[in-house]
Amino acid sequence: MPISIPTRKRTQIASRLLSWYYKNKRDLPWRKTSDPYHILLSEFMLQQTKVDTVIPYYHRFLEKFPTPIDLARASQSDVLKAWEGLGYYARARNLHRAMQETFDKFDGKIPDTYDTLATLPGLGPYTTAAVLSIAFNQDYAVLDGNVIRVLCRLFGIREDVTQTQVKKDLWQLAETLLAKGKAAHYNQAVMELGATVCHPRSPECTACPLATLCVARKSGDQEALPVKAPKKTRPHHTMGVAIVWRKNTLLIARRPEKGLLGGLWEFPSERQEPDQTLQDCCLRGLLEKTGVKAQIQNRFRTVKHAFTHFSVTMHAFQCTYQSGRTRPIAYSEVSWVTPETLSNYAFSRANRKLIDYLLAQQPELF
Repeated sequence: MPISIPTRKRTQIASRLLSWYYKNKRDLPWRKTSDPYHILLSEFMLQQTKVDTVIPYYHRFLEKFPTPIDLARASQSDVLKAWEGLGYYARARNLHRAMQETFDKFDGKIPDTYDTLATLPGLGPYTTAAVLSIAFNQDYAVLDGNVIRVLCRLFGIREDVTQTQVKKDLWQLAETLLAKGKAAHYNQAVMELGATVCHPRSPECTACPLATLCVARKSGDQEALPVKAPKKTRPHHTMGVAIVWRKNTLLIARRPEKGLLGGLWEFPSERQEPDQTLQDCCLRGLLEKTGVKAQIQNRFRTVKHAFTHFSVTMHAFQCTYQSGRTRPIAYSEVSWVTPETLSNYAFSRANRKLIDYLLAQQPELF
């Protein structure tokens, strides 16, 4: 797929993009600074998350952790609490670890060389290039979903972009097109075009500065590009969740740091096995994971939630403690807490929904 692009056309593309960007770019908080920590934070938060969702989290996070050193010194629990609701919590854990390494190895300063920055947790090729180009204006091209879509349509690339070699070729194409010396604005311009004009569906071609150069527009099949292999069917799991009361306290458990939702708190839960009732699943998981025996009082709520690679239906039961020494058999930590203190802990969105239902049902307890 290597594409030869005349210098004149490269210059034309860059000029049109930058002119359009200066006139049409969105007023985003991380565009008002060149602070590498702020840029790095925004890039972590924007991974698979919409801009409008990120903005309030970005402001709150910087208020709580204004410098890399503040973040490095924070507890993981505090970091996850500040991230609560944003999802993809591995980003928060990696960001925290990255700033701890920055503090330990670089006196709290974000590295400004590719090989060094790329060694930090959570910084792959895209994030490394984005930080170096946007914060330090170094000549590194970026390749994310928006850029891939723009390039595939602009040059009529009809190969499967999920293939390793195709992605390498796209990186090379992005490097070829990069406006040297203007990487900070050029990279943001391409991404901005993909985010605001070159949509996956119903692209606004009449507003595109590259419309007259676009191969896909000429052929009329913009929405067919980029080409991607069909997604696999996402598996679904059914969970039993135990909301266990012991007098006026509730049992919560902290998930192991590694793995899905690592470090977050939850009501003890277990995946339902074939030929197993939800009630049995709930009580078995509770006993095997926390050592607690309980009696189910009522079926409380059902919550559905979709993760990146699977979806779940969580059936929650209110239970009363019967016996057993509470211990973190399958968790990193377990605790009996009063309802009014639940807001101090970082929970997944699905578990937070259950807490909200509890709040609505028994407001006097909160």
